[in-house]
Amino acid sequence: MRARSPTRGAMEDLQRAYSRLCKESGADPQEAVLRQLQQPLQGRLDLTGQSLTVDTCWALGKLLQNQTVWTELILSDCMLSEEGLTMVLQGLCANTVMRLVDLKGNNLRAAGAEALGKLLRQNQSIQSLTLEWNNLGTWEDAFATFCRGLAANSALQQLDLRNNQISHKGAEELALALRGNTTLQHLDLRWNNIGLLGGRSLVNCLPSNRTLWRLDLAGNNVPGDIVRAVEQAMDHNQEQHTAFQESQVRTHILSREVQHLQKERSKQFVDLMETIDKQREEMAKNSQAVAVRMGQLQEALNERHSIIKSLKAKLQMTEATLALSDQKAQDLGELLATAEQKHRLGQQDAAERESKLLRDLSATNEKNLLLRNQVDELERKVKSQQEQLFLTRQELTHTSAELKMRTVEAEERLDMEKRRARQSLEDSEKLHVKEVECITRQLEESQKAMQERVHRLEALRLSLEEELSRVKAAALSERGQAEEELVKARNQARLEEQQHLAHMEEKLRLLAQARDEAQGVCTQQKQMVADSQARASQLHLQVEGQQRRLEELQQLLSSKDQEKVAEVSRVRVEMQEQIGRLQAELAGQESLKEKVAALERQLKVIASDHREALLDKESENASLREKLRLKEAEIARIRDEEAQRASFLQNAILTYVQGSPLRSLSPPK
Repeated sequence: MRARSPTRGAMEDLQRAYSRLCKESGADPQEAVLRQLQQPLQGRLDLTGQSLTVDTCWALGKLLQNQTVWTELILSDCMLSEEGLTMVLQGLCANTVMRLVDLKGNNLRAAGAEALGKLLRQNQSIQSLTLEWNNLGTWEDAFATFCRGLAANSALQQLDLRNNQISHKGAEELALALRGNTTLQHLDLRWNNIGLLGGRSLVNCLPSNRTLWRLDLAGNNVPGDIVRAVEQAMDHNQEQHTAFQESQVRTHILSREVQHLQKERSKQFVDLMETIDKQREEMAKNSQAVAVRMGQLQEALNERHSIIKSLKAKLQMTEATLALSDQKAQDLGELLATAEQKHRLGQQDAAERESKLLRDLSATNEKNLLLRNQVDELERKVKSQQEQLFLTRQELTHTSAELKMRTVEAEERLDMEKRRARQSLEDSEKLHVKEVECITRQLEESQKAMQERVHRLEALRLSLEEELSRVKAAALSERGQAEEELVKARNQARLEEQQHLAHMEEKLRLLAQARDEAQGVCTQQKQMVADSQARASQLHLQVEGQQRRLEELQQLLSSKDQEKVAEVSRVRVEMQEQIGRLQAELAGQESLKEKVAALERQLKVIASDHREALLDKESENASLREKLRLKEAEIARIRDEEAQRASFLQNAILTYVQGSPLRSLSPPK
């Protein structure tokens, strides 16, 4: 009961706030909304299929501005009005906890699209937006506003735009938005009207977008090569995303290892400093004890000197005092024995300290061995990463070889297409030359027939021969010009084919004009030669037959030219598609190069970090060795000083014992 009370309190607060807002707007609360507010809170508000009024939408917009309970808002199939939807979206603009919004099947129009664009510009918390079964693409200006809001958004990761009547212009606006967006990962554009142009716009924008890794284009009449290019770009972005995640994981692992090593190093340093401090404290205590012992010995020596002086002063006294002095000499011998025993104990303590220092030295050596093992492990890790780099380089060489093979194949196919086009042009040129030769042969035959039939009319024959010779010269000149134009068109680009066809049509028009002039000359000769009207009429009939034949040949030539233009346009489209595929492959190769360069930079950074860590470890080892050497030198110095002090004490005692007058005055035993 205690765990449910906050949920019930939050539900009651939301109900009271909704009722209060409805009363302020002068409307009654809707029962469907109250039922949803009475249910246990699970982070979502689901009003699917409910017909919401404008007042309810206003109240919901006010509630959504400051609430921190709902993270999902479901308003699918509600058929909201534009005013109500605008109010709800205005409330979402100030919301900071909403993660998912579903507006499926609401027949959104221009105002809704503009409100959605404003929402995407202002709200930076919504990660998933579903807009299926709406008509956003019908209004191009409003959809452009929506796309600009998408370009400015930096939080949305999933966008569903299925069945929104998006045309190729809308796809172009989406492509511009994708160029500026850096967070969208999944875009669903199925069952729209994007077509070939929209697909090309999306393909052209994908090289500049590195975050989108899923783009659905089914049911858009997009050609298969564009769909494959989109799939390749999505695969590349997904691989890059996975590689980025793996690199982040690796850097996180390496950073944790470095932190662990730093902690261990600091811990070892602290332990070493503690042991050094302890050793210093022990040595200070030992030096203090030695100083105290030396003071005691010095005091004892001073006392003995005073006793000796007193004994010298009382030396000539009685034997009782001599016996007393003998007793005192025995006491001094006992004191000497105790002093020697204390000296032996001090030597034992020094030996124990020396063994302890040796044990500490062995412990530090073991720690150095452990550090060396860690350094060896780090070197093995570096070697494994170098092997991985070598494998990635091999993969890069394989992919570059495959790309080179593909480019060679594409160049071979391009050469084949060029040879095919050149062969078709040569065939059409040969056919044109054959047709011209056939026309000239027919003209020559007709000329011979006319010469055989018109023997009596020499003047007419001469004039006709002159006219025919002029026509031949014009035809030969036109044929030479046509051949020159064909050679030029063969060397020019495909974009000048239309100009070449227009030039050919102009030539045909000139030929028709020449033909008409020849017909006029023939009619003039018919009028001049009234005697040979029958023969002139026969000649006219023959000329009309030749004209019909020439028109048929012109139609044939125009059909051949149209076929050639269609073939050239088809080849041009194929070449453009091949160029697009090659550009996509080159973009993939460039992305692979960028990926390899990034991996190499990461490996260089990791290698430099490892080198720095190794250098730090080596410097620490060197400092530890220097400290150990100094410690050993200090121990040797202390040992020498103690040995010197002991030798000084022993010499002093021996000199004292040897120089004592009691030794000379003692009675013989």
